[in-house]
Amino acid sequence: MIDVLVIGGGNAALCAALMAREAGASVLLLEAAPRAWRGGNSQHTRNLRCMHDAPQDVLVEAYPEEEFWQDLLKVTGGQTNEKLARLVIRASASCRGWMRRHGVHFQPSLSGALHTARTNAFFMGGGKALVNAYFRSAEALGVQIRYDTPVADIELDNGRFVAAHVPARQVQGRTLPGERIEARSCVLAAGGFESNRQWLRDAWGQNERGEWPADNFLIRGTRFNEGVLLRRMIEQGADTIGDPTQAHMVAIDARAPLYDGGICTRIDCVSLGVVVNRDGQRFYDEGEDFWPKRYAIWGRLVAQQPGQVGFSIIDQKALGRFMPPVFPGARADTLEGLAALLGLPVPAFVETVQAYNRACRVGSFDHTRLDDCHTQGLQPVKSHWARPLDTPPYYGYPLRPGVTFTYLGLRTDETAAVHFAGRPSPNLFVAGEMMAGNVLGKGYTAGVGMSIGTAFGRIAGTSAAAATGHDHPEHENDHDRATA
Repeated sequence: MIDVLVIGGGNAALCAALMAREAGASVLLLEAAPRAWRGGNSQHTRNLRCMHDAPQDVLVEAYPEEEFWQDLLKVTGGQTNEKLARLVIRASASCRGWMRRHGVHFQPSLSGALHTARTNAFFMGGGKALVNAYFRSAEALGVQIRYDTPVADIELDNGRFVAAHVPARQVQGRTLPGERIEARSCVLAAGGFESNRQWLRDAWGQNERGEWPADNFLIRGTRFNEGVLLRRMIEQGADTIGDPTQAHMVAIDARAPLYDGGICTRIDCVSLGVVVNRDGQRFYDEGEDFWPKRYAIWGRLVAQQPGQVGFSIIDQKALGRFMPPVFPGARADTLEGLAALLGLPVPAFVETVQAYNRACRVGSFDHTRLDDCHTQGLQPVKSHWARPLDTPPYYGYPLRPGVTFTYLGLRTDETAAVHFAGRPSPNLFVAGEMMAGNVLGKGYTAGVGMSIGTAFGRIAGTSAAAATGHDHPEHENDHDRATA
């Protein structure tokens, strides 16, 4: 019998598998996706948010624990477990050495990458390179890996993991039989339910306009996160946390593919212009805060607009100040012409932009700080970086809500154990998006998903190995650092 079964193939699952194997446990990892699509949402990531008290390799200045905590507290509105959040924050300070030992390389912050040189360590080659490095390291250490192996059910005995059930399935033209896989302990790291359209519909329901908002959501990440195991765990009485409508939801280009568009589909010029809905009306403060702290609210904002669509509008002055999107924007020399290209009502749109222009109080524009350029006498306000849109050509980008991952998950503790009626399972653990709601009740800030997945993946792997009598050689020191 295998010691540790890891279900999932993204960052958290791989961290768990590596830690369990380093502890001496035998490990089997099951990835639902084929090898070409392995890695879950992690293949689309770019960086890791890191606490540090002084400059460190690719990170400049300092980003102390309290500032990280306050950033997280602000975006979540207090909907976070402080004990677990601080565990993640502290773990982010000491994980990069371990990551490097498993082949992950870092690089300085990319030019124009959302003011993150101080707070985020970027992966050289992006998330795909990170995932590939971890898989190579896992294979070299003797972790068994199976692709095209979705798990449909978990067999439990009074909160104790017994076996995973893999259904019969078609793989490359062959019918593979169903099977039952026993293990001494198990780590669940199979993601949320963002790719399950019916579950999204059930969660979001129908709005007052008779629309089903979820029908217009695009999925930024993997198509394989359908929440099958999450639902089965809920049905079997696992304690849950989080709101099923809360998610890492970003405003992305409406022309993006249904799945796997990744980061390049995000529209990053919102704070440099205005955003209007299909009626040509503004609906939120585009300059509320730095983009890395606010970009993840815009998908939800667009989801609340008619038709779940918005339009990001800039003029020539904004060019070169943001990461260019993968699709070119609509371009026109007049506001009327831009409205026509975007299918917006011309008079309403032009009046919205003109009212905004009249309200701008331009001081010292500086997109690297919270400057004094703001609007006056306008609702909604624009708090910073407010400059008139008066320099053609004008550009417009159509927006849709892009779901990265959902926050409904399994309640856990500092050991990463799954809980049943408040009691931790002795041998079933959870990591990554399946438990991120413990830290992220709502909102998001750049790179924190990878911080959570790395911290709890490592904890879950260590705990799962310990449940089989294998203690990780670094466990004591890591635990001391994380909980000090």
